[in-house]
Amino acid sequence: MPASSPLAYDVFVADPIAQNVTDLVPNGDRRMFSPLSVTLVHGEQDAVLVDPPLTSVQAEAVGDWVEATGKNLTHVFATHGHGDHWFTAGVLAERFGAQVVASEGTIAEMHRNVSIRPHFWDRLFPGQIPDSPVTAVTVPGNRLALEGHDLLIVEVGHSDTDETSVLHVPDLELVVAGDVIYNGVHQYLAESGNGGRDAWREAIAVVEGLRPRRIVTGHKNKELDDDAARAIAETRLYLDATDELLAKHEDALGFFHAMLERFPERLNPGALWGGAVALYA
Repeated sequence: MPASSPLAYDVFVADPIAQNVTDLVPNGDRRMFSPLSVTLVHGEQDAVLVDPPLTSVQAEAVGDWVEATGKNLTHVFATHGHGDHWFTAGVLAERFGAQVVASEGTIAEMHRNVSIRPHFWDRLFPGQIPDSPVTAVTVPGNRLALEGHDLLIVEVGHSDTDETSVLHVPDLELVVAGDVIYNGVHQYLAESGNGGRDAWREAIAVVEGLRPRRIVTGHKNKELDDDAARAIAETRLYLDATDELLAKHEDALGFFHAMLERFPERLNPGALWGGAVALYA
C-alpha cells in the first residue's frame, strides 16, 4: 500500500549537565555528561521518539517539545541499554500513551543498567533520574510501521557498549544511530577494550551498508549537521587514533592529552578521560 504521507524528523539536543563529582578533568574542565540527542520521526499525525534522555528535567523538556508538535506519539524506542538513552522512557510513554520498544539484546542491557544504577547513575545524578523499570518489549521482525512507512530496528552488536541497535528509516535515507556513530563529541571508550573497538568498527560498517545520507548520533554537537559520510568517517578516525595513541603512551594521562591534541574541537573531554582511566586500569 502507498504511504499515506511523507515522513520527516526533528532532533532535540539536551545540553551537557554536571556530574556530582568534585575532581576535575586533567585539562581543568568540570566533569560533565555529554549532550544527548533525542529524535522524533513523524508523519502527518503520528510519531516515534528515539532515545529518550536521562533526567526528569530533560524528559519534561522533551515532552513539551513533542507536545508542541501536535503529533500522536505511538512508540518510544531505545537504541541500546545505557541509561542515558532510556531511563525516562517510561515517563514519556506514560505521558503520551506510547509503548516502549527495543531489541531483545538491548532489553537485557537495560536490566544490567538498572542493576548498576545505585552505585553509578544515581551517584553521578542524585535525585535527578525517575523510577526506571524495564517496560520495553520487542516488536515482530524488528519493524515498526509509521503511517505506511517502515522503521527498521537493525541490531549491530557492540559499539560503545554491548547489544546495540540503530533505527533505519529507508524513506528518509536516515539512520538514528545511538552511540554507534558520534558527531563532534568525544567517544565513550570505557567498554572498548578486549576487541571492543574492532567490534565497533564492524557495527559502523553495518550502518554504512544501510547507505544513509543523514545520521542522528546519540551524542552530537548541535552546531553540526547530520551528514552521514562525515560522521561515519570521523567516528572511525577517532577509533583509529585511539589504537595508535594507546600504543604510544604508557599511562592514561599521556593518552588523554595526546587525544585532546588530536581532537581539540570535540565536546566533553571528561568522557575521554573516563575512557582513558578505564582502558589503563
